[in-house]
Amino acid sequence: MFLFFLCLLASCKNQDSEEDGLPEEPYRLVWSDEFDLEGGPDPTKWKHEKGLIRNQEDQYYTDSLKNAYVMGGNLILKSIYEEIANEAYVSKEAEDWRENREFAEYTSASLTTRGLEQWTYGKIDVRAKLPKGVGVWPAIWMLGDNISEVDWPKCGELDIMEHVGYNKDSIFGSVHTETYNHTKGTAKGKAVFIANPYDEFHIYSLEWTREKINFLLDGKVYHYFNNEHRTINEWPFDQPFYLKLNLAIGGTWGGQNGVDLTIFPQQMTVDYVRVYEFTQ
Repeated sequence: MFLFFLCLLASCKNQDSEEDGLPEEPYRLVWSDEFDLEGGPDPTKWKHEKGLIRNQEDQYYTDSLKNAYVMGGNLILKSIYEEIANEAYVSKEAEDWRENREFAEYTSASLTTRGLEQWTYGKIDVRAKLPKGVGVWPAIWMLGDNISEVDWPKCGELDIMEHVGYNKDSIFGSVHTETYNHTKGTAKGKAVFIANPYDEFHIYSLEWTREKINFLLDGKVYHYFNNEHRTINEWPFDQPFYLKLNLAIGGTWGGQNGVDLTIFPQQMTVDYVRVYEFTQ
């Protein structure tokens, strides 16, 4: 009789939950790329960045299949040690570092969902293997969709995963805003130890709500950033953000210990990218 009562109670509870419209799961998948079609990255989901883009990095981003392609169920972002002409070259006296470099020594790839998909709040999972060697700087990150209007860092930046090759046992998760960013030495970030990121897949994740942003490695939170409820300068995260995947070489952070020329080619291998919305 007691067992029957417990079963009846559980049944009523489940029925009440369904009638109340309470979700059985906290997340609902709203966008993904499983990389199951071979060839170039899906143009309905990804755009290529091209050229010398940011952070005084050494690589030239291309839209070539040799630098970004899908094969065997994975997206491959590959960096190659090869000279390439800089289309934006003006002169060696140009003030912009991108315009005073006639050639770049490396090609690589950077993909973005900008102009295609963007999200406000939710959970992002990226399962990937990282490149290795001194000089590599792979990243999985997000930028505010209003960057053209307000510029960086006021648009906000969410670094789901960054890795620099000379620090081979760590990845970093961080937040950049107008108040908190690396140019002021106030960025809100944290490193976490990672075992064998080069030969094994790991899941790099972000959980983002109105109140808090969590950074996760293989499902475990290692860093968080709370909404202080002050101004948009501290929390610009109530707006759409787009996603970026890139493999940089050198630059202001990745190149602090130089670049080991013997490591190339290198690649970041991505098994999937999944974006969820919260159901409660």
